[in-house]
Amino acid sequence: MTAIPPEHDPPEPNVDRPTPPPEALPDPPVPPRPNIHVSALIIWLTIFPLVAIFSTLLGPMMPDWHPVVRAFVLTLIVVPIAAYWLMPQMFRWYATFARYRAARRAGRGVR
Repeated sequence: MTAIPPEHDPPEPNVDRPTPPPEALPDPPVPPRPNIHVSALIIWLTIFPLVAIFSTLLGPMMPDWHPVVRAFVLTLIVVPIAAYWLMPQMFRWYATFARYRAARRAGRGVR
C-alpha cells in the first residue's frame, strides 16, 4: 500500500467567492431557432459580399480562365471562409439579437 503524495490531494474549495444557489439565477430566455427565411437571409448576407469581394479581387488575375474553373477557384476560397468563420458568427449575432428581443418582450409581457 502506497500513500498518496500531498500534491495529489483533492483541491481546496474556492472560499473567496461563494457560489449562489442555483435557484437564485434565472434562466435567460432562449431565443427560437431562426426560421427558414431568416436562415436564408443570413446565409445570403454572408455569401454575397464574399463572392463580390473575391471575384473583384481575383478577376484581373484570371481573365482568360474558363468560367467553370474560375467559379471552382472562387468557391475554394469563399466556402471555407463562410462556413467555418463568418456564418457561425452571423448566427451568433442573430442569437444575441433574438435573446435581446425575447427579453424585451418578456419584460413587457408581450408574447
